[in-house]
Amino acid sequence: MRDAVRWFVVLAEEENVTAAAARLRIPQPTLSRRLGRLERQLGTTLFDRNGKRLRINDAGRVYAEHLRRADAELTAAEQAVRELQSHGPRVVRLGFLHSFGTWLVPDLIQRTREADPGVRFELVQDAAETITSAVVADDIDLGIVSPRPRDAPVSWRLLLRQEVHLTVPSTDPLARRRSVGFAEVRDREFVAMATGFGMRQLLDEACAAVGFEPRITVECQELDTVAGLVAAGIGIALLPESPNRQLPTGVTALPVTGIDAAREVGLIWARGAALSEPARQVRALATSP
Repeated sequence: MRDAVRWFVVLAEEENVTAAAARLRIPQPTLSRRLGRLERQLGTTLFDRNGKRLRINDAGRVYAEHLRRADAELTAAEQAVRELQSHGPRVVRLGFLHSFGTWLVPDLIQRTREADPGVRFELVQDAAETITSAVVADDIDLGIVSPRPRDAPVSWRLLLRQEVHLTVPSTDPLARRRSVGFAEVRDREFVAMATGFGMRQLLDEACAAVGFEPRITVECQELDTVAGLVAAGIGIALLPESPNRQLPTGVTALPVTGIDAAREVGLIWARGAALSEPARQVRALATSP
């Protein structure tokens, strides 16, 4: 039943028949025929045409908004029926970045278990892009990521902001400074997370903000490894503060100026998704003071 309304919601978001058909996994001609049939039934166009490009008009926006509410209600109804029929364990599928696995996620699970001991968790650790894609695909219910995803159909709630410091070997002349302007390190070599990780995106954006591309000597997938490589003199790095991470001996963390030296950490879920009752409970606990 949801398919009867969801196709138009997707088309309204994409404003492109090819992209919408790919998301819906249906042939493009089928989607075009559905739109034409609907517009004939309503007696008006819902999109303005400019070649192959669609731009939703006022009538289309009104129609899409009503269908979004209908889609949400249908999704909630299906979820409610599944929960009534399910006699199995109450499971929340939670994805998160590796760096949150030693403090933020254990704390959230502990608080959830104290409130409801019957909730179980299935955990997935990966890069921010991968976690976001899994949320959109309904492979997981909730994700804890940083920074906030762009151009992804997910909802977001801010959990916290972490200060980000420039880390250098303690033998580096910069280590004697009180702070460092980020533009000063344009000629330095960096150790960085691999593409797709949130801290790599933050590094790339910070470098672009002051007009250079980072010279990256080593890419890895763990922030602790990044810190260890800095200690070994392989390069410098941007690293977030963490309540339980101790920098290795030989690393100095410095405040950095000239960029927004902080990262936002937030909870995401698929936009319009009807979360299960346990997932809603976890969302509420995660975003409560």
